Formats: sequence, structure tokens, C-alpha cells
Amino acid sequence: MIARAFAVAALAFPGMAQAQAYRCAMPANVPVAHADLPSADQPKRVVPIGGYTLAITWAPQFCKAGGDRPAARLQCGAGNRFGFTLHGLWPDGVGKDWPQYCTATGLVPKPVVRATLCSTPSPQLIQHEWAKHGTCMPGERPATYFARSTRAYARLRYPDMDALSRSSLTVGRFAQAMAAANPGLSADMMRVTADRQGWLDEVWLCLDTRFRYRRCPAHQGGLAKGAALKIWRGGR
Repeated sequence: MIARAFAVAALAFPGMAQAQAYRCAMPANVPVAHADLPSADQPKRVVPIGGYTLAITWAPQFCKAGGDRPAARLQCGAGNRFGFTLHGLWPDGVGKDWPQYCTATGLVPKPVVRATLCSTPSPQLIQHEWAKHGTCMPGERPATYFARSTRAYARLRYPDMDALSRSSLTVGRFAQAMAAANPGLSADMMRVTADRQGWLDEVWLCLDTRFRYRRCPAHQGGLAKGAALKIWRGGR
């Protein structure tokens, strides 16, 4: 086992200990992803880019809901423990439609996968994000696309998730806490999603075409700010 100790990561990105990778250990042989292709349900769609979404996932809830799946073993097993993980950087359209699967592509190079795994701990998700979203970003290659998304992810800071999980919480209060931890971010610049029982699932941060935080478009969805929200702590 080749371990990447979280203590090293914390030195590189101050504040990560609050809610990113608490411990990330990569196997010597990283699983190989299979090609991710457009389909009848998810067709190729080339439309102008009007902004971007940086999506992060609350890993304790993800692992609680489906951590026994083979694709989740790296994230939810092998002694690893995460807070927020990077789902992806998604180009949005000018209107409600977004671009996807813009250009046919091969597999993401192994060095890029390995460099990204402690942010996005799934080789198959890495492949999916590049194929569906990264290929629609002008001039990007896998290495530059994931370098851009992981930089944006690493800049994020988080409120005290443990304290929030033990309080009476609404989506609006959580968004305000996230905003307070990140200069330049306000509560209306993010969307929060949860499962049917109200457990925190993801946070979508809205970006303009220069990758700066912006107010989210009205059509982007997410929960109402008054909705009740719960945070799964992972058994802690």
C-alpha cells in the first residue's frame, strides 16, 4: 500500500483538516476505469458555456448510502476517511441546457488519475468527469482540467461540520456557514442538495466564465433555504 498521509496534505493546503481528506491511502495498483460514452439518455450536446459549477460531495453520507459498491471501495474502505470530496467542475450553458460529451476521448492517463485520487477518490468518476464535462471546456486536456478543478477544490474552507451536525439546521443556515468560511462567497452563490430524508448530499458552487464565484441562476435547482438539513457524521 502506498499511503498519502493526510498530515502532508494539510501542510500543502492549510485548513483541509476541517472537512476534506482526513486520511487518503492509494493502492499500489489503481483500478483501471472503462470508457464513459454518450448514450440515448445522456447524448452529446454542444452549447455555449455561460458559467461553471464546482460540485463537492459529503463523503460520509455517500458512503452510508452506497459505500459497499465496488466503485466506492477506495473512498469508503481501505482505512480511508474523507469529508468533502470533489465531484467535478461542470460547464453550464447560457440557459437551462448544459454541454456534455462534446468530444470523443480515450482513458484519462494513469498519472493524472493518481494525482487526482485524493480529491476525487474514484477512477471511474474521474473518467466520467473528463468525458462528460472536461471535453466541453475549450483548450483543456485531462491534466489541465483536473489541475484546475482540484485547485478550486483545495481553496475551499469549511465550517465546523461536527458542530453543525449536532444543531438544528436549515439549508440557509448551512449556506451562510459555508459562505462565512470562504471570502468572496455568499449564500446565494451555492446550491445544496440532500437525499429524501434530508441528509446533506452535495454543495454546488456557482462560478462565472472566469471561474469566480457568482450568484446561482434561478433554474439551477437545489433545496429551499428554509428546508431542514441533517449532516451524517460517519458514526462519530
